[in-house]
Amino acid sequence: MAEGELSDDSMVGDAGVAEDVAQEAMIRVWRHAPVFDPRRGSVASWVLTITRNLAIDALRLRRALPTDPDDFAAAAVLSNEHNPEDAAHRGDVRSIVRTALTALPTEQRRAVVLAAVYGRTALEISEAEGIPLGTAKTRIRTGLIRLRAAVDHAEGVNEER
Repeated sequence: MAEGELSDDSMVGDAGVAEDVAQEAMIRVWRHAPVFDPRRGSVASWVLTITRNLAIDALRLRRALPTDPDDFAAAAVLSNEHNPEDAAHRGDVRSIVRTALTALPTEQRRAVVLAAVYGRTALEISEAEGIPLGTAKTRIRTGLIRLRAAVDHAEGVNEER
């Protein structure tokens, strides 16, 4: 894939939508650069968070096309969009997150994907999965903590915050 090209297997599943998300993310980064606080994280994490939130918003607009969370997680794990040298060069954490996702128990992986990617609330997840609300919250929190630890470890971030 040539530099600057987007694939259809991006988080939003559509190259045109991905381009719109990327453009809006860069606009927001530019506009909000004065309020960036390096004590709260790296620039890359900040930009990725903005982009992720915009992608979630785009996915919410397309909720009419449901995708099973297991299918989404499997597609994310199998995606080889970038070779390892490109990923390392860009500081890309996608492969780290993919690996960490596969290491999570199935229940936590589903809860994290439903919450982080599809924007579902803990209540919506508990109803969809047929589990108590507290269990849904615990699965989301534990899964996110494990993902964060994997990313921090891979980036060499000091565990003490």
